[in-house]
Amino acid sequence: MFDIGIKDIIDILIVATILFYVYKIMKESGTLSIFLGVLSFIVVWFVASVFLQMELTGRILDKFMNIGLLILVIIFQDQIKRFLVEIGSHKRWHFLHTMFKRKKNDNREEAKEWVLPLVYSCINMSKSKTGALIVIRNNVPLDTYENSGDIINANINSRLIENIFFKNSPLHDGAMIIDRGRICAAGCILPVSHDEDVPRQLGLRHRSALGISQFSDALAIVVSEETGAISIAYKGKLSLRLNPTELEAKVTEFARGLE
Repeated sequence: MFDIGIKDIIDILIVATILFYVYKIMKESGTLSIFLGVLSFIVVWFVASVFLQMELTGRILDKFMNIGLLILVIIFQDQIKRFLVEIGSHKRWHFLHTMFKRKKNDNREEAKEWVLPLVYSCINMSKSKTGALIVIRNNVPLDTYENSGDIINANINSRLIENIFFKNSPLHDGAMIIDRGRICAAGCILPVSHDEDVPRQLGLRHRSALGISQFSDALAIVVSEETGAISIAYKGKLSLRLNPTELEAKVTEFARGLE
């Protein structure tokens, strides 16, 4: 008979929670197959070394495990960063920030001020079929992608956004990154999603929007240059052909959750 105490139950719950979040993040980032492959390798190593006590095989796998940990950190550095940010996010510790409720309400009022110009510019670009890709930062830092473009550091203005994405503008092909109501950079290069289930008619902008939503917790807005349709990528999922009301609702909801 197994002697299971409260400490053992807590231990199991902690491990299960960690595995759940790792699985969730890997699934959203499109690296679930790699994660399952690594997990299978660990199971084989554990069975060969502990249960079957195969010394030669166990030693070889031990060497791979020692090197593999470093390789995993390099491969999954973005996912590890996102995992740590989610664990440390104030949204996971709601009971600690209730005292700052008033401050949060102030942030919501500030969010409304920049959401409307952003939505208005997207609607205008949709009508003129001007291609655009706008990323709104959440908790995960986007410094690497900001540095790949030109630093703007300006307040959100619908005319400024439309001028940046104007077809003759040198920055219109890249992405614009917004952080806390300010335009940080434009002409930025984003990671491209290689998911096979993305519709073929969607171009590089949509794949880049999906990619940044998989590698971070940001929200990406896409205006199609071919059709003028407005789409949103968030948490590894695409919402296609949004009308102005839906766009405003989604961006406002996202903005209200920002720290």
